[in-house]
Amino acid sequence: MKIIEISKTDSTNSWLASHADATEAPCLVYALEQTAGRGQRGNSWESEPGMNLCASLLLQPDGVEAAAQFVISEAVALAVTDVLGQLGVEAKVKWPNDIYAGDRKICGILIENSLLGSRILKSVAGVGLNINQTRFVSDAPNPVSVAQITGRTHEIAAVARMLGDSVGRRMVQIQFPGETHRDFLGRLWRGDGALYPFLDKKTDERISASIQAVGADGTMTLLLDNGETRGYIFKEIEFLL
Repeated sequence: MKIIEISKTDSTNSWLASHADATEAPCLVYALEQTAGRGQRGNSWESEPGMNLCASLLLQPDGVEAAAQFVISEAVALAVTDVLGQLGVEAKVKWPNDIYAGDRKICGILIENSLLGSRILKSVAGVGLNINQTRFVSDAPNPVSVAQITGRTHEIAAVARMLGDSVGRRMVQIQFPGETHRDFLGRLWRGDGALYPFLDKKTDERISASIQAVGADGTMTLLLDNGETRGYIFKEIEFLL
C-alpha cells in the first residue's frame, strides 16, 4: 500500500477526498498535524501535533454491495486492533467501530463510502489512533493512548506502515465476509453476555442489557434484563460507562 505523509491539513479524510481522482487505491495518507479532524456524529478529534496517527485510507473494495458495506467497517476496525496488539495493547471494537482499551477510547474511525450503482466504488476510512499523547485537554470523556498504557512511544511513520499492511490483509479477508464477521464478534467490546447500561435514544430510556447479536449488516440486538429484545442501528443506542 502506498503511504503518503503530509505535514499539516485540516482533515485527512477531506484531503484524500479532494485528491481521490489523482490517487490510486489502496493508499494511506497521514498528517503530522491535523487541525480539524472529524469523528462520528460531527465530533472533532483531539490530537497533539506529531504525537498520534491521524490517517485516512483510500480503499477500493472488490464487489462489495452497498447493503453489505458494514464488512468494510469491520475490516478496518479489526486492522486497528491487529496493530494495537503488535504494540502491546489488547483492544476491542466498540460497536460499530470505535476502538477501546479497557473502558477507554484509543481510536476513532470514520468510514465514508461512494457508490457505483448498487456496489461500493471507493471507501475513505479515517483513523485517529492515539499513540504518544499523554495529556488530553478536550471534553472527551475517556481517551487513552498506547504510551499511557505501555509506557513506550513509537514512530508515527512506522505505525502508519503497520496500519497500511494490516488493512491490506483485512481487505483481502472480506472476500470471505463470514470470517471477517466472526473475527469482529470475537473482538466486540462488552460482547461477553453480561448486563451493561445503555441509553435507548429511541425512547430516551436508560436500560440494562446484554449484547445478544450484531448482524452482518451492522444492526445490534440487545437483550434487556426483563427478557425483552430490541434492535438498533447506529445512533439509536448509546453505551454508558
